[in-house]
Amino acid sequence: MAATAASSSSSSTAPAVRSWRTAFLTLRDETLTTPPSIPQLVHSLVFSHPHSFLVSATPDLPTHEVTSDLLFLVELVANASQFQQDLTSSFSNTCHLIHDVCRSVSLEINSSSWVLILDSFAKMMDCFLGKAGFRAVSSNAAFIKPAMECLETLRYLVGAPHRKYSLSDNIQLVKFFLQITSCSHTHLISFCRSNGNQRSAFEVGKKSSRQCSLWEVQTTVFTMLGDAFSRAGSSFPVEIWQSTIEVLRKMIDVLASKNLVVEDNVMSRFYASLLHCLHLVLVDPKCSISEHVSGLVASLKMFFIYGLPSRPQLLCPPVGHKSKELCPLSLKLNPEEPKRTENTPYRPPHLRKKDNLNMKEGRAQNAQSLSDHESSTVDVTSSDSDYSDSDGTLKDAESDRSSKVRVAAITCIQDLCQADPKSFATQWTMLLPTNDVLQPRKFEGTLMTCLLFDPYLKARIASASTLVAMMDGPSSIFLQVAEYRESSKCGSFMALSNSLGHILMQLHTGTLYLIQCETNSRLLVLVFKILMLLISCTPYSRMPQELLPKVITSLQARIEGGFPLKSDQTGLVAAAFSCLTAALSISPSHQVNEMLLEEISRGFVETERGSGVLSTLFLYSERLSNPTICFEALQALRALSHNYPNLMLECWGIVSATVYTFFKEATAEVPTKSWKEHIGSTVWFTGEKTITAAAKVLDECLRAISGFRGTEDHLDDKSFDAPFVSDCIRTKKVSSAPSYIAGSLEDTKEEQRAWQSGTEQWDETIEKHMPLILGHNSGMVRTASVTCFAGITSSVFFTLIKEKQDFIISSLVNAATCDGVPSVRSAACRAIGVISCFQQISESAEILDKFIHAIEINTRDPLASVRITASWALANICDSICHCINDFPLKQPPGSITDSQLLKLLIDCALHLTKDGDKIKSNAVRALGNLSRFVKFTGSPTYGLLSKPAESTGLSSTINNVRTQPANSRLKDCHPHVAKSFDPVTLGDSHLLERMVQAFLSCVTTGNVKVQWNVCHALSNLFLNDTIQLQNVDWAPSVFSILLLLLRDSSNFKIRIQAAAALAVPASALDYGKNFSDVVQGLEHVMENLGSDQISEPSSFKYRIALEKQLTSTLLHVLSLASATNHQPLKDFLVKKASFLEEWFKKLCSSLEEAGAELDFERQSIGNQKKEMISKALRSLIEVYEGRNHHTIAQKFEKLDCSMQ
Repeated sequence: MAATAASSSSSSTAPAVRSWRTAFLTLRDETLTTPPSIPQLVHSLVFSHPHSFLVSATPDLPTHEVTSDLLFLVELVANASQFQQDLTSSFSNTCHLIHDVCRSVSLEINSSSWVLILDSFAKMMDCFLGKAGFRAVSSNAAFIKPAMECLETLRYLVGAPHRKYSLSDNIQLVKFFLQITSCSHTHLISFCRSNGNQRSAFEVGKKSSRQCSLWEVQTTVFTMLGDAFSRAGSSFPVEIWQSTIEVLRKMIDVLASKNLVVEDNVMSRFYASLLHCLHLVLVDPKCSISEHVSGLVASLKMFFIYGLPSRPQLLCPPVGHKSKELCPLSLKLNPEEPKRTENTPYRPPHLRKKDNLNMKEGRAQNAQSLSDHESSTVDVTSSDSDYSDSDGTLKDAESDRSSKVRVAAITCIQDLCQADPKSFATQWTMLLPTNDVLQPRKFEGTLMTCLLFDPYLKARIASASTLVAMMDGPSSIFLQVAEYRESSKCGSFMALSNSLGHILMQLHTGTLYLIQCETNSRLLVLVFKILMLLISCTPYSRMPQELLPKVITSLQARIEGGFPLKSDQTGLVAAAFSCLTAALSISPSHQVNEMLLEEISRGFVETERGSGVLSTLFLYSERLSNPTICFEALQALRALSHNYPNLMLECWGIVSATVYTFFKEATAEVPTKSWKEHIGSTVWFTGEKTITAAAKVLDECLRAISGFRGTEDHLDDKSFDAPFVSDCIRTKKVSSAPSYIAGSLEDTKEEQRAWQSGTEQWDETIEKHMPLILGHNSGMVRTASVTCFAGITSSVFFTLIKEKQDFIISSLVNAATCDGVPSVRSAACRAIGVISCFQQISESAEILDKFIHAIEINTRDPLASVRITASWALANICDSICHCINDFPLKQPPGSITDSQLLKLLIDCALHLTKDGDKIKSNAVRALGNLSRFVKFTGSPTYGLLSKPAESTGLSSTINNVRTQPANSRLKDCHPHVAKSFDPVTLGDSHLLERMVQAFLSCVTTGNVKVQWNVCHALSNLFLNDTIQLQNVDWAPSVFSILLLLLRDSSNFKIRIQAAAALAVPASALDYGKNFSDVVQGLEHVMENLGSDQISEPSSFKYRIALEKQLTSTLLHVLSLASATNHQPLKDFLVKKASFLEEWFKKLCSSLEEAGAELDFERQSIGNQKKEMISKALRSLIEVYEGRNHHTIAQKFEKLDCSMQ
């Protein structure tokens, strides 16, 4: 029976097969002879048969035969267009046939046939679109239908599963679409010009809407073009990408310039496909789009309010809203005051009409069903499906299509921002409001308009994502110029800095409004991210003083008010706390400080706490049941402790109790496994993070109460005693130190009293907290606990009883030498580095012995992170020893190691570290510099270890005796007991000083800028060693040459300043030795050419001024020594440079005269010292010029010297 059916089917299609073959064979034969009219020939042989009759034959024909015949037909008809007047009918029939055949048969297409099809279709499409452009709607279908069939055919071919199209095939397809789009673009321009007499853009748009078929073709083209970029866009060459973006830009420009933004179904689909195509192109930029950014932004902005009512309304209008512009800070962002439209549960569209009859009752009964769906704060009866129901009303469908256009436009804005952030930064004023952010824009939309007013959730989310992209980039840099100033006139010119300030103000107002009123969790997450970035980008010091407190109180109020959905509580509260942490991490604000002090004065620490920032922080930090929120609250509390340390003494009791609860509860719960065994165990890891956060809060609180301001450095740099550089105050910001607000004298006294009470808090910490966390099983917790010791101050440390001092020292030494976790050892080394700077510690050889051996062990650690902190501690120890040897005898209890062994260990350790990485090398050089200041050198130099002559190496010869003594022999006059109580001890290795100098020279050539700066500083210390006769050592020329080279050629101003300072250390011309002439000439050359230095960064200006002052001081110093030398070439050089030196001294004298009248007594004293230095240098030059018989020059300098009197 089945065979009979098959036979019947075969017999029914046999005539169709014969007709197909006869038609195409005859067509091929006829075209070989002199061809008659192609339309007539094709019509008589092929299209004279019923269309369905021919299509029915293709399944029974071989695929390659059908493909060959159709390719022959399409090529024949397309090529005939150059000879015939009208082939529209043939084109239409051909497209129709190929379209229907492709739906039933999978054609065998290769690359050559693909090109043939595209070329042929391009000719046909040009014909169809050209004739469809100006015809009436009734006749458009005859041309648009075959055009659509061409595009559908290509869609079938591309989507065929049996063939994968190559990159070249996709490139050819894109070129085809660009050609079609360009053709349509030409017709569109002509169409717009033909309607130039229309009275309004609406009339033009209305007529363009009637050409619906043409827009539908364009819709399909852009959809398929976007699909091509989605498939292979990442592999397209730059030329294709550029051509595509230019074509799309032209199309969008025409729509914008002719105001062809029409709101109907056909145009909505067209806009959506065009903008989505633009998105797919922009998402993978191949080259710069800076030339397109401004034009595209202006055009895309037109779609922000597409399809919206003329006057969208806020669901929650701000309280006190008036027609007059409101100050953003006066807005009461209280979520209880505005009347909100209650959200209704989701109802299918076919039930909404019935529900509207009982809306009031339904809202009252279903208010609790909010957790069943996501909702927005807009007063619309929408569902969580965002108008996407297929059975919805016509109005819903239209709103859905319009909303997709807005979403696509906003997404393209985000793409532009991410593709070229630098160019996009100039568009902020176009996309964001400078005033009235809570007022709906009737004719103009901004991103904040979309975020606040759009009834479509996806559009609001897209706006939020775009704002995140805008602020998460280079904007954080250029927004630092923002400054808020009230406009004096409405519509007056506003500088960019002021415009940015107003934009930031409006962003704050709108964002804080949403934080108070929004209920949709998806959108709230993005709003919190916007606020987080906004806080980090805003220069609050140049914004209204009330802004930062308003941010903090708004966040606190939302946290306290909670969120409606329990499932979102944790994530949203954590996000709110993250924003609060960011706000509290901003540079300290007097207004915030006063606000917090006022809360403290109200007694927030009572059992029943009121509403406030501190109350909220402590309340949520005690919620051990929710580790995520607890962790974020502790982070915020830590930021508060860091930036507002004056509050911590009042908060100590509750801080201590809170962290003690954590330590006590968690210690028993944490298993003894390693962290690797707990991968996947969220509960344990969260607990570890929370305990660590609590320990860090304790650390910050102790630092704040103790008055910690960083390492207690021994600032004995003699170069800063010079009058010209004494006003160059070195400021060092220590990130680990609390940020103190400069206040009145009373505030300072109050701080000092608080620091004195730090002993009590440390006593409690050592007795109560440290035993629980120092031995904790978690290395992260132990690291945080050991780090606490790095924040103790010497005043607190030495007010502790000896048992507790020993507890701290033994805990650090044990952690540094015995703990198996690298981060713990590193933290211990850092704490040792801090405590070793205490003066009393450096006087105790017993403690130094323990510290040095603990540090030396860690300098050989395989991890660089440990060696970095160990080398830093080593440098601090050497600095302390140097300071102690200069001023005090080293106290050694019985049984301690000898001084020579101690110093030999330090030198060997530091020399070994100079071969490590740059971060370690810089600390090693600093350590060697401190040691070189008091290592004693005696005996005459010989070549010893050096195999090369001194002229080629620049290094000294064998060193006979290396001993320790005070770095400056003049100290004996001030401290005669030093030489007596600290006798020099001979070290075992006689070549240590030579190796140290060799390490300095090596580090200059191999190290980074920080290493080079430390080498310059180390050489300053080396020059201060009175036992080294620089005029007799062979390495002196190399050392001075290196310093002059760095001073002249280094691009880093700090290095040049330190090199100039080092060159000023030798006290006499004899100390410079044979290098004195080179030093003088080098300094003069640098000073003469100082004005030509290029300053690459604005921050370098202050260092440029400091360099000029240091260079002036150094040059005056060496010029004052010039008369003491008999080096004739140097004196000839000074004569040659007399003109420059005269002008330079004139400027110095005039600058002193101008500043003299405005100086107080202390500065007058410094001014007198400057005059003395200048006068001394002038007298030295006068002596030189008179000795060379240049009396005229000498008289000029005498006149300058007299003017200084």
